[in-house]
Amino acid sequence: MRYYLIAGEASGDLHGSNLVKGLRAEDPAAEIRCRGGDLMQAAGAELAYHYREGAVMGLSDVLGSAGKLLRNLRDCKRDITAWRPDVVILIDYPGFNMRIAKWCHARGIRVFWYIAPKTWASREGRNRRLKKWVDRLFIVFPFEIQYFTEKGVPFVYAGNPLLDAVDAHAFVRPAEGRYIAVLAGSRKGEIARTMPVCMAAADRLAALPGWEDVRFVVAGAPARSEADYAPWIAGRKNVELLFGRTYDVLRFADAAVINSGTASLEAALIGTPQVVGWSTSPFSAWVARKVLHVLDHIKFISLGNLCLDRGAFRELIQEDFTPEGVADELRRLVEDAPYRERMLADYAAIRESLGGSGASRRVARRMIEELSR
Repeated sequence: MRYYLIAGEASGDLHGSNLVKGLRAEDPAAEIRCRGGDLMQAAGAELAYHYREGAVMGLSDVLGSAGKLLRNLRDCKRDITAWRPDVVILIDYPGFNMRIAKWCHARGIRVFWYIAPKTWASREGRNRRLKKWVDRLFIVFPFEIQYFTEKGVPFVYAGNPLLDAVDAHAFVRPAEGRYIAVLAGSRKGEIARTMPVCMAAADRLAALPGWEDVRFVVAGAPARSEADYAPWIAGRKNVELLFGRTYDVLRFADAAVINSGTASLEAALIGTPQVVGWSTSPFSAWVARKVLHVLDHIKFISLGNLCLDRGAFRELIQEDFTPEGVADELRRLVEDAPYRERMLADYAAIRESLGGSGASRRVARRMIEELSR
């Protein structure tokens, strides 16, 4: 069969690459084409478009990139039409993929959605569109089971693919000595908002007794370059930027500052004490609070905390995401042993909640079963 996968960011590329491997294992004759990234291409998918060309963050960024998004939509539709897949598999990235789902449905092209849109956080109206335009939703978090059941959206749950990615990795220490990991996000907007706070926190900590030799290792996002980080790293001798070593950077760090997203769950599965720091533009934050009422729907923004339905680690959001707040929490993670141990115990509970390994292949098998009906 012919599978066309669409991912719009680094986390989608990761999940998509594992799904590609699962599809090839379950369907040796599979032909796979994608709009994704390096990982999906390395797994064996033919790359039609790299996600780095179109990644945006927040409503204000989307408005400023409207022309590019429209061109990408047009090009994607043309490519799907020319390639004639048996199914289009959408991976997260709802702003773009919801439009593709509608377009495919209108033309009789089967649509699967892998990594469900977070309608449990905001924009519940999208559930009606999921029921109308998507043939099957494939969810990856246990807390989504009850939600999508109540909303009447047909779904399949076969575990979470991050366990496969983490457990299959051969860890190698990326830097000598003690260090703090910094994961500032995969998009330019995230990096521009996260790096100044993290570097100011690094400066504060470097001036404290016992922290003089602690370095800060920034894990560069796959689709970014040194130029995206240079304005905040330049002149700091205690900061190092590494690409292609994110899991290694997390594994050997004393603690980590992480922009909320897939990376925070990866840190929990790897076992790295963390603090999540997240902010967006003032306009996007206003829309989230006043128009979308995001904070009325969810208690947490981090997937690990959502899995437990309690705070395994701190989330510093918007106004609380400050150099002082980050520095204070990092000190507690490193210096307060009981606090650290409680967090690691909660990590074990998070891992257990996600089920066992092999999720990517189970999802692939279920997709093939759906297509065979």
